[in-house]
Amino acid sequence: MISTTFNRYIWLLNTLMQAGRITFEEISNKWQRSSLSDGKPLPLRTFHDHRKAVEDLFQVNILCDTFNGYKYYIEDLSAFREDKTRQWLVNSFSTVNMITEGKQIKDRILLEEIPEGSAYLQTFVEAMKQNLVLSITYRPFYKDESCVYRVHPYCLKVYRQRWYVLGHCEELKGVRHFSFDRILDIHTEELHFDYPEGFSPEVYYKDSVGIWVNENVKPERVVIRAYGTQGSYLRTLPLHHSQKEIRITDKYCDFEYKLCVTKNLIDELLGKGTSIQVLEPESLRKEMRKCLYNMFNLYK
Repeated sequence: MISTTFNRYIWLLNTLMQAGRITFEEISNKWQRSSLSDGKPLPLRTFHDHRKAVEDLFQVNILCDTFNGYKYYIEDLSAFREDKTRQWLVNSFSTVNMITEGKQIKDRILLEEIPEGSAYLQTFVEAMKQNLVLSITYRPFYKDESCVYRVHPYCLKVYRQRWYVLGHCEELKGVRHFSFDRILDIHTEELHFDYPEGFSPEVYYKDSVGIWVNENVKPERVVIRAYGTQGSYLRTLPLHHSQKEIRITDKYCDFEYKLCVTKNLIDELLGKGTSIQVLEPESLRKEMRKCLYNMFNLYK
C-alpha cells in the first residue's frame, strides 16, 4: 500500500500540473476539500516540505512567480509531460491515489488486469542501473520445457498489458525480448556487461508497432482507410507516431505511416475489423487477405 505521505506528493504534483500557475492559498483550499486533508488547511511549512519531496522524486523544479501574484508552477512543464517514463509513473500512482480516495466507489472502478511478473520489475531496474547480467529461467508459450538464459538487460517496455525486457541473450547470440509473465526464476550475477555505445531503445522501436522488431525489414509507406468513427479514434490514439492524415471525406479518412510491416502491425489492423482497409502496400494487402481467408475457413 502506498503511504499517505506519498499520496500527498502525487496530489500536489497533479494539482500543479492541472493548474499551470496557482497560489498557495488556492492550493490550500483545494487541499482542504480533498479526502487527504481530514478537512484541515495545508500548513505552509508542510507545503514546502512536500514541494521539495516532489522535486526530488520526479526531478522537476517548482518555482514561484513573485512578480505575478506569488503563483507556483512547474518549470518547463511541456518537457515533463513529454517524458514518457515520468508521466507513466505519475499516471500509475495517480490511479492508485484516486482509488484510495474513493474507497466507497472502488467497486465501480474497473481496471485492466496485468499478468503476473511485475514482481521482477525491481530486479530488472537494479540490474539495468549497474549493467549486471541476469540469469533467467524462462518458458515461452511454444515450449513445454524451460530454458536458462543469461541476459544483458537494455530496456523495459509495456505492450498489451505485459511487461517485456529487451536485451542481448548470450545463449541465443542476439537481441531478444522476454515477457515477465513467462519467467519462472531470476537472479542477478556478479558480472557486468557493456551497454552498447549509441544504442537507443526509442530509435530501436521507432519504425515498428508493438514489441517485435525485425531488423531485416525496412520501413515503408503504409496507407490505411478508416471508415466512420474509426478516424476519430486514430486521431486521438495514433497507431504509430509517424501517422499523417492525408485525406478526409464524409465517409472515410486516409492515414499514412512509415513503418515496418510485422506481425504485430497485422494483428493491430485485423483487430479493427471492418472499420479499416489497407490501401498500400500491395504486399500488406495480400497478407491481410491471407489472414482473413484463414479466419473465414475457421467459421465455415
